[in-house]
Amino acid sequence: MVTEVPTVALPNGTEVPVLGQGTWYLGDTPSARAEEVRALRTGIDAGLTLIDTAEMYGDGRSEDLVGEAIAGRRDEVFLVSKVLPWNATARGTAAALEGSLRRLGTDRLDLYLYHWRGSTPLAESIAALQRLQDEGKILAWGVSNLDPDDLDELAGLPGAGGPKGVQTDQVLYNLGRRGIEADLLPRLRGQGVPVMAYSPMEQARLLGHPALAAVAARHGVDEAAVALAWVLRGPGVIAIPKAGTAEHVLANRAALEVRLDDADLAALDAAFPPPRGPVPLEML
Repeated sequence: MVTEVPTVALPNGTEVPVLGQGTWYLGDTPSARAEEVRALRTGIDAGLTLIDTAEMYGDGRSEDLVGEAIAGRRDEVFLVSKVLPWNATARGTAAALEGSLRRLGTDRLDLYLYHWRGSTPLAESIAALQRLQDEGKILAWGVSNLDPDDLDELAGLPGAGGPKGVQTDQVLYNLGRRGIEADLLPRLRGQGVPVMAYSPMEQARLLGHPALAAVAARHGVDEAAVALAWVLRGPGVIAIPKAGTAEHVLANRAALEVRLDDADLAALDAAFPPPRGPVPLEML
């Protein structure tokens, strides 16, 4: 096992693991709760200390589960949550944050993300995040599901850049969803803003593909490890796969051991072609 999980620097200088833990759908099944808590704690022990959640996930059940998993270990974790667009108003953002903090059992978030565009003006939502940062309730802020046009608008807002500005854009990115490679990914890399890739295995729908299986067989690992290693093959990308069992967490961590060579990448490109030009940003 890799002794240390590689890190990537956010614009504010904070180093975070390139491989974290997602929690979408965790907390939805009461009978699975104990195992899901164990999975998150196993991930922390294994160095996957970035945990991503959201008030949307299970109407707060995911945050509640994360709160249980990190109890007594808050300072070991880089904690990320997200505000729903209809809550992301001048007043609503602060109220949503208080609910998230209560469920998570903490007094601050390391990173708070605007989940996707809604009817509230972007300037109002970002100003609300900036006020929470000034108050110390969040240490940094970022966005999710914003496309290049949205980022153009964001760039024109006061304080959107630099160390106290946007820290990441969390977007859908995996072998089957490569559209961001045409424009969004190179743009953010050029700005030193990491992409945070959600659903890096397309919620397991990629698994079973013959090309992925062949590469996995050559490396003696499972297909999930190859899919994750592919997402993490270049700089400036953080992956946040969900795992509901401790064994699944450790299988995901094995992706850090996989080094895809030119033949592997060519085979995967043939099976999952890169975009030929800009495509609309995809979401799940």
